[in-house]
Amino acid sequence: MIRRFGCVFLVFITLGVVSLYAHTEILKSQEKILPYALSKLYFFHAGFSILICVNLELLVAFNKGVSQLGYLYLGALFLKIVLFLAVFYPVIINGENGLLSSKLSLLIPTFIFLFTEVYFVVKILNRKQ
Repeated sequence: MIRRFGCVFLVFITLGVVSLYAHTEILKSQEKILPYALSKLYFFHAGFSILICVNLELLVAFNKGVSQLGYLYLGALFLKIVLFLAVFYPVIINGENGLLSSKLSLLIPTFIFLFTEVYFVVKILNRKQ
């Protein structure tokens, strides 16, 4: 179980650092300046994804709610979206962020971590059966 937690933690932290570096370098090469801190965005997604995956692993390990694991994940994903909107509301709603690069920079980390999170959840669900 500790090995699985370490794997989840390592994958999300590595993915976050590498993606943040690559994203920042691409924006620098195109001379784009974002009106928000990109690191906070990556930190939020990495942290919440780790939290979701570790909690699902714990539920499987202790046989709590195993039959409802998919629904629990959907609820956690909904909570993640609501918290994301609450935390980054000024960035999302602000009219000055009309640039396409600014909007894409909000979505890129979201999808990177979402796909990785779904990969881990599918592994957990398949192992459960």
